[in-house]
Amino acid sequence: MQNPSPDGSSASLAQVWMVQDVPGYNSWPMIQAIGDRLVCAYSRGAAHDIGEVVRGVYTRTSTDGGRTWTAEVCVSNDPAFGEVTIGKGLDETGAMLLWVRCWSAHPHHDLYRTVDGVHFDRISTPGLSPIPMQITDIFAVPGVGLMSLWFAGDYRADCRNSWGVITSTDGGRVWKQRTIEAGLEKGDWPTEQSAAYLGKGRILVIARTERGGKCQFQITSTDGGATWTRTTTNIDDVCESTPSLIFDAQTGLVANYYYQRGRRQLKRRMVKADWIFDHPLAWPEPEVLAEGKEPRDYDAGNVNTTVIGNTHFAAYYTGSTTDTAVLVAATAAPGT
Repeated sequence: MQNPSPDGSSASLAQVWMVQDVPGYNSWPMIQAIGDRLVCAYSRGAAHDIGEVVRGVYTRTSTDGGRTWTAEVCVSNDPAFGEVTIGKGLDETGAMLLWVRCWSAHPHHDLYRTVDGVHFDRISTPGLSPIPMQITDIFAVPGVGLMSLWFAGDYRADCRNSWGVITSTDGGRVWKQRTIEAGLEKGDWPTEQSAAYLGKGRILVIARTERGGKCQFQITSTDGGATWTRTTTNIDDVCESTPSLIFDAQTGLVANYYYQRGRRQLKRRMVKADWIFDHPLAWPEPEVLAEGKEPRDYDAGNVNTTVIGNTHFAAYYTGSTTDTAVLVAATAAPGT
């Protein structure tokens, strides 16, 4: 089956639809299902620059599996900050939570809550130290509460970097920060982490590396996030691009979605979670779900995923240095 993609590609395993393509740098999407409604939040500015003050955060929603989308809603566009979507998730009631990075000389992070993807309330601006470069997707850990991973530092070769977790027991209004590793060289720094809770205290994390080459980190915890082990994987077809995990408790399968910059390919690797948890060098070969038409190293990528029923949805962006579009690819869940 071949389905035409809005960016001129052909997809063999996924159907690809346009979320937003108005002029500008539409980028870094976060996608979340609220029941059977998809909410796609994204940032728009003029270029690949998180600090430009013209950059704001917007959302659109879909009730037909991503085929059509409602009119754009502005979540925030403060002229004093460059605002970027950096993480999402659900609270205990099923409402969507959205992390927004507000970047300037005095950066901070805001957390918004919505029950419909249209009306957003800012519920938290936590005081964090170190200030994260990014706070990633929110997930629930029994006995701990809501959890997000974060990373902080600079992308220069001589900088020392850190990462850790933040947790909340009140639906995201108050957060407690903990550093897991600090003083890391750039090549040992896990960034843009995606986590999946597997049950019985086990957390599986896949993270981007900043080595200038290829690979992904795998990070695991067996005690609900109290302690962690970091290693590398055998995934060698991704460079400085965001991963996104979906775990299916019924099948026991975990899907690792990522975008291979350069080739502009949306890929997925899926495997039994119990196996890969202890065998990070055993990730199977990937499936190519969608392909872009113009190879570029950047101005494309940053996958984020969600699931409705037996369908996985992966949001990403693609385009040129000043003009990009947000897309969503829908594909059958592994094992269905």
